[in-house]
Amino acid sequence: MKIIVPMAGRGSRLRPHSLTVPKPLIPIAGTPIVHRLVADIAKILDEPIEEIAFILGDPAFFGDEVVDSLIKLAESLGAKASIYRQDEPLGTGHAIMCAESSLSGPAVIAYADTLIRASFNLDPNADAVIWTKEVARPEAYGVVKLDANNEIVELVEKPETFVSNQAVIGIYYFKDVALLKDELQYVLDNNIINGGEYQINDGIKGMMAKGKTFVTGTVDEWMDCGNKEVAIDTNTRMLNFLTSDGEQLVSNSVTNENSTIISPCFIGENVVLKNTTVGPNVSVGNNTVLENVTIKNSLIQTNSVIKNAILEEAMIGNHVKYNGEFTKISIGDYTVVE
Repeated sequence: MKIIVPMAGRGSRLRPHSLTVPKPLIPIAGTPIVHRLVADIAKILDEPIEEIAFILGDPAFFGDEVVDSLIKLAESLGAKASIYRQDEPLGTGHAIMCAESSLSGPAVIAYADTLIRASFNLDPNADAVIWTKEVARPEAYGVVKLDANNEIVELVEKPETFVSNQAVIGIYYFKDVALLKDELQYVLDNNIINGGEYQINDGIKGMMAKGKTFVTGTVDEWMDCGNKEVAIDTNTRMLNFLTSDGEQLVSNSVTNENSTIISPCFIGENVVLKNTTVGPNVSVGNNTVLENVTIKNSLIQTNSVIKNAILEEAMIGNHVKYNGEFTKISIGDYTVVE
C-alpha cells in the first residue's frame, strides 16, 4: 500500500500562521496536521505501508527542514518517503501527476488540510473508495451521487438541488492507482480544465466512464484546518478525542508555579506556567512561557512568551512575545506585542 499526499499549497486562509510554516506542518493538539493525518490513515488501513509520496511546493518554502520531517514520518511508519515538487499551482490532478513514478498498485491519496476519525474495512470488490462525511448543508460541498446499489455514479460540485448529503473530504483509495494516472494523463494531454486547473475529479470521471466501481467510505469525524476559527475548533475536538483515547497530553517536564490546568489540554516539553490558568481546550507548544495568563479554547505554538493576558479563541505562532489585553487574537511567528 502507498499513501500519496499532495501538500504544495501555501494555505493562504490560515495566514499569518502559514506565512512561515507550511499549513500541513502546523501542530494541532501537539502534532503537525500532515503527521497526524498520515498516521491515522495508516492505522485505519491496518496493513503495511511501503511508500509515502509527498508532493511539495517551492523549495524556498518547503525546504530541507520540511523534507527531513516528512522522511522521518514515513520511516516511523516503516515506509519509504518519496519527495516530489509541484512547481506551479495547476490543480489537484496536476499535483498527483507530479508523483507519476509512484502511481502504481494500491494507494490512498489524501490532501493534507484535514483530519479524520474513522474505522472501517475497504471494500475488496470496489476499484476505488471515495471517503465522505454526512453534512447538513450539501450545497456548500462537492458531493457524491449514489445508485440503488450505493455505488458512486457521479461527482457533483456544490449542487443547487439535492443530490446527496455525502460530502467528499479529499481522501481516496484506488485498488490500482495506475488507472487514475492514465485518466489524469488524458486530462493533461487534452487540456481538460475546470476552475482554471486540472482536477482529480476529471480523472475519476474517466474511470467511471470505463465502468470502474466506486463506493463510499464514511468517516465518523471530519475536521478542517483551513482558517484560524476552524483550526481552533479542530484543536478542541482532537484534544477531546485524544483524552478519550487515554493519551498523556501534558509533558512531565512542565514547570508549574501556582497554576491550574483544566483538561483537556496539550502542554509540550519544557513549558513554564506561572500564576496561570490553562484550559480547557488549549494546546501549548514546547518551550513556551505563560505568566499571569488565563487562556482557554486556544492554540499557542513553540518558544513564545505570553504575559498578563486573558485569551480565548486565540491562535499564536512560534517565537512570539505578547504582553497585552486583547482576547481573540491571531499572531504569526516572530511577532512582538509588548
